[in-house]
Amino acid sequence: MSPGARSARVAANGITLAYDSFGDGAAETILLIAGLGTQMIRWTAPFCRELVARGYRVVRFDNRDTGRSTHFTEHGAMDFASLASALTEGRRPKLAYTLDDMASDALGLLNALSIRRAHVVGRSMGGMIAQIMASEHPSRALSLTSIMSSTGNPSLPSAAPDVMTMMMHPAPDPAFDEAGFLDNGVAFARRIAGTAHPFDEGNSRALLREEVRRGRALGGFGRQLAAVAVAGDRRSRLAAITAPTLIVHGTDDPLFPPACGEDTAASIPGAEMMLIPRMGHDLPPFLYSAVADAIERTARRSCISVSGG
Repeated sequence: MSPGARSARVAANGITLAYDSFGDGAAETILLIAGLGTQMIRWTAPFCRELVARGYRVVRFDNRDTGRSTHFTEHGAMDFASLASALTEGRRPKLAYTLDDMASDALGLLNALSIRRAHVVGRSMGGMIAQIMASEHPSRALSLTSIMSSTGNPSLPSAAPDVMTMMMHPAPDPAFDEAGFLDNGVAFARRIAGTAHPFDEGNSRALLREEVRRGRALGGFGRQLAAVAVAGDRRSRLAAITAPTLIVHGTDDPLFPPACGEDTAASIPGAEMMLIPRMGHDLPPFLYSAVADAIERTARRSCISVSGG
């Protein structure tokens, strides 16, 4: 456990969620929501401490089907061919859960921790979950920050073909081939990283190794991907968001091209767009301070709106 963090597991929304809490428990909370198939430690302790230094309590957690939260292995691996066929034919496939379920998990965590309202920050799939929280539960979201995410608008450009191929290709099972699993994960992380700063292979490998140590849900990536695939176009939901909103996106993102972030900003009234040159689908340490500043600026906007200033 990182210095300064308090780690635990709680019952929330009918499952168990693992979480860390940094900073003063009496301060306003920033809730960090992780992306597809990744664990809360992708919100690194140094980034969390950047936000704590700005006066906030920071809570990060493992989404369902990742890390030390409840795994849904009883649902089995996702059959992507069947999923694609159902979507093509306009049928709704059978899912283990939806993004709305995952948003309810996050709300359940806030309830379990007696946090009435929070500044909600999500990356990639976590950005989608954060969007749902802010649109469907406006009384719980003081502000919204959606990082390297999208709206589900079907007319938006798709991910780079080679990135999709890498995502869909099964990774080696770390229980039998940890070195192969780590090499595969590092190769993917290198591909989606931006060009503004040299790729840190050592840091990427260490994060992947720590995720293996913390716990890996067999088939969890596929079940989460299916939830993203059927989430649909959220633009009408986003139009109802009233919380101060920040959209952070990189110009070099090969998974969600910049148009995805721009569409998100255009869909939310009053949203601020922060387009970062040469940032990819990652949040490297040299950007921590700038992104934390922007999150703080957005959070302060919520104070102004509440006070009527």
